[in-house]
Amino acid sequence: MRILVCNDDGIDAPGLKLLEEVARQLANDVWVVAPDGKRTAASASITIGRPLTMQYLGDNRYSCSGTPADCVVTAMTWLFKGEAKPDLVLAGINDGRNAAEDIIYSGTLGIAREATFWGVPAIGFSRVKNPHTTAEDADFLARFIRNLWKAREAWFLDGHWLSVNLPASLPAPVYQPRIGRDKIGTIAEIVSQQAGQTVLVVPRGRTHASTPGDENDLINQGNICINRLNWFGETPLKENLLETL
Repeated sequence: MRILVCNDDGIDAPGLKLLEEVARQLANDVWVVAPDGKRTAASASITIGRPLTMQYLGDNRYSCSGTPADCVVTAMTWLFKGEAKPDLVLAGINDGRNAAEDIIYSGTLGIAREATFWGVPAIGFSRVKNPHTTAEDADFLARFIRNLWKAREAWFLDGHWLSVNLPASLPAPVYQPRIGRDKIGTIAEIVSQQAGQTVLVVPRGRTHASTPGDENDLINQGNICINRLNWFGETPLKENLLETL
């Protein structure tokens, strides 16, 4: 089994180290490609027409100068060119939950979405800030992923991937939540203004808004939340709208 592990927090992130440890419990053919620095909220953007630098770090590990999704693209087009694609792509473990509108902003989930463009099953993992990490977490997550892999016919459809949010402590009960609303980037702070030029910063942080049954609510109660997401398909337009066009 071949597994590709990527993230958006950078090649030195603790979450990547843990997920790599998990992957090596599941397969003997593990590859790691991660950004050379933090790429929060990069979504699924990729770099076209500009150079990307890939730094070999040993033991099938590379850093990439591009976006999180670039890590998948470079793996598929370069590392695995002429070879078998990965059987599974694991993304994360993100430093912070990916709930509500984050399912679109998230670089972690952008990795998983890019993997589905190549027809590869993918799971994006995120975890609350400052988790109670223990030595048993890797074993639990390995069992968790192994069970998901065995049941992949039940969740892997073309264009679909899984988003898993982990609470502070593992193991934990597993729920499928309702996707809530908790938008980042709702304010801008003025850094400086002069000669018609304004410098702004959109600060980190969110309100952690929640309603019963959404991701934030269930994660705050100490549960694992899992959602199947997809990128393709359309919602039919109402017939009366078409008649007005």
